[in-house]
Amino acid sequence: MIEMENVYKTYPNGVTALNGVNVKIDQGEFVYIVGPSGAGKSTFVKLMYREEKPSSGKIMINNYDLMEIKEKEIPFFRRNVGVVFQDFKLLPKMTIYENIAFALEVIEESPRNIRKRVMEVLETVGLKNKARFTPNELSGGEQQRVSIARAIINHPKIVIADEPTGNLDPETSLEIMKTFESINASGTTVLMATHSKSIVNRFKKRVIAIESGLIVRDEHRGEYGYEV
Repeated sequence: MIEMENVYKTYPNGVTALNGVNVKIDQGEFVYIVGPSGAGKSTFVKLMYREEKPSSGKIMINNYDLMEIKEKEIPFFRRNVGVVFQDFKLLPKMTIYENIAFALEVIEESPRNIRKRVMEVLETVGLKNKARFTPNELSGGEQQRVSIARAIINHPKIVIADEPTGNLDPETSLEIMKTFESINASGTTVLMATHSKSIVNRFKKRVIAIESGLIVRDEHRGEYGYEV
């Protein structure tokens, strides 16, 4: 499913973000990526959806070799990888329905199938009655659920969440986590980069800790392990 072998990432300014990472993540796992600021978590996550390219090493995801993948193949690779961001990245002038449908329109799905699938994912995230709202009419938690709905619209094998609860209050964060657990229960692999000690310690999953560009801890049903 996901395999990294001896992965290094050095940026043009000379900063080495990853320093020889080796990891394997199986289909259907739920994994937290934790570590102090500047440890390499964001780079680790960006490599997963090919926002960044490794300097050396090997990354295999869904049978794609991300070192060798051609630019024209990247959109096809990303159809099986949903991404949820901390700042939602919703299009402000579009309705919630349109924000989610857009991901299917770009792959020329039929209008009938788009409507059916959009309403399905809106029901999954509990926002079926907000389809005609715009993002600024929703709370932060609701906007994040729209972001999740958009990420799962293509039935991806992997959902990557980069600090998805970072801007949310504790109660809303718990609701978002339950949504991710539901997605994971359907067989989707979930990777979540997070600084939330309370979430990691409450919702026990596999924990991969990164420090100075290296994996220093990999525990099933682990804890956050850092002071906040």
